[in-house]
Amino acid sequence: MTQDEIVDLLTGKIKLVRTELGYTQDKMADILGISKKTLVQIEKERIKASWTVIVALCALFRNSEILYNSLGGDPLDVMEVVVHEYVASPKEKTWGGHVWWKEVRSQKGCRLQQNIISKHYRILDDNNHRIYSSFDGKEARERLKEI
Repeated sequence: MTQDEIVDLLTGKIKLVRTELGYTQDKMADILGISKKTLVQIEKERIKASWTVIVALCALFRNSEILYNSLGGDPLDVMEVVVHEYVASPKEKTWGGHVWWKEVRSQKGCRLQQNIISKHYRILDDNNHRIYSSFDGKEARERLKEI
């Protein structure tokens, strides 16, 4: 996924997130740092949200089921991979990929998985800790070989 693809996908979800949380347009606009008029335009899909608004949405509402299901996992994890191209530092323990992940390959107790929604890859260790993430499948396969 690219930044533009995420903006396109999540612009149409802002109203759903707002109603999921029971916020008024005034409150949601205030939280996202935009005017109510801009929020109304976004919700009516007359304009797209900016990348900054989408990042704020994902950061401030990362536990939203709407966002989680739209991106196939933690919104901030997906955003981090998009911005940095890959993430190679150990992360929190995952659930092991039981829902949005398909296993691509395993080696020496580690597993390479691909998210079925966002299409990004991750490598989990034998305790389901994420040790690498990237949208580049070739690079992810190479990293798995190095482990």
